[in-house]
Amino acid sequence: MRYTSPMSANPHTVAVQEVVPQLDLGAQYAAIGGEIREAVERVLTSQHFILGSEGAALEQEIAKLCNAQHGIALASGTDALILALRACGVRERDEVILPPFTFVATGSAVSALGAKPVFADINPSTYNIDPAKLERLITSRTRAIIAVHLYGLAADMDPIVAVAKARNLPVIEDNAQAIGASYKGRPTGSIGDVTCLSFYPTKNLGAYGDAGMVVTNSAEVAARIRNLRNHGQTTKYVSSEPGWNSRLDELQAAILRVKLRYLPAWQRARQAHAAQYTRRLSQIPGVLPPIVPAGYEHVFHQYTIRVETRDELHRALSDRKIGSAVYYPVPLHLQPIYASLGHKVGDFPHSEHAANEVLSLPMYPELRDDQIARVTDAISEFLHCQ
Repeated sequence: MRYTSPMSANPHTVAVQEVVPQLDLGAQYAAIGGEIREAVERVLTSQHFILGSEGAALEQEIAKLCNAQHGIALASGTDALILALRACGVRERDEVILPPFTFVATGSAVSALGAKPVFADINPSTYNIDPAKLERLITSRTRAIIAVHLYGLAADMDPIVAVAKARNLPVIEDNAQAIGASYKGRPTGSIGDVTCLSFYPTKNLGAYGDAGMVVTNSAEVAARIRNLRNHGQTTKYVSSEPGWNSRLDELQAAILRVKLRYLPAWQRARQAHAAQYTRRLSQIPGVLPPIVPAGYEHVFHQYTIRVETRDELHRALSDRKIGSAVYYPVPLHLQPIYASLGHKVGDFPHSEHAANEVLSLPMYPELRDDQIARVTDAISEFLHCQ
């Protein structure tokens, strides 16, 4: 499907002090709002709101996108992580290996099951978990490895899967930020044993509220998660184990099905914007643009640079009415929730350095060339004044 931005104004008409937001969901709605309203009306007319045809169709469509056999729609991306971990056998006092440089949900999903997160530092070039750190962290209590595809770039999956297979451990892909990305010709979601997706509104494929999904090629895992999401029921009113109430509603499913048709065009737009950012920023000393290794396809959920004077640049862009964001300022091992683990500053230096230096610039499909120029010019001006 061809996607035309509603924000294609002549750059010469743009006011100098126009706000450049870090994300503009309003521009997206201006383009597809009519189709969204039709989808919502279709659900309202049906009066079927839970576990209906929209959710079932979305499960099939997302599973196909991820080259997986099964999709199980859930109430949030966090629930996807929790239920995936439980379906993979994670229980109280078990250990799960994951990177400390990620959103807290990745770790709190482990904690929600009473298990212990064990942190492996990141590759400083990609911000994803470093496979070389895994082997020494595996113990008799290790039950799973979570590979986060941060910012829209896949983790280095082949060595991760190799380590996991040698120890008979499941690999869970946290694909909340990288739907549509690929690794050596394979889509994210098709490489590990189970993949978790978030459709939080700000994601590349975002709902109008919380929503998530698990995809997998395991019929056994899929069946288990279907039971777990519905109070552990194997048949109506018969529960075989404690479960959750985590069923994606039909309204969100219908909205996501509309947006899914536009995802390839939105992805191409993000990649084109990223290429323009990189061309311009590569000429500015002191800025490190994102690195895309050979064989990877980055979908740029975020366009994230590194700058030593990150906090000062963040404020300077805000003063110029340019949005930017820090994902994430405090790595998990230094979060108060994990103080009992006894970690200290210096334990995971690559994650800590990234947390101090990363800055995500405006990135959304409707972003204009003149807006990108304004962002990069402001960065250049700021750094030349240092």
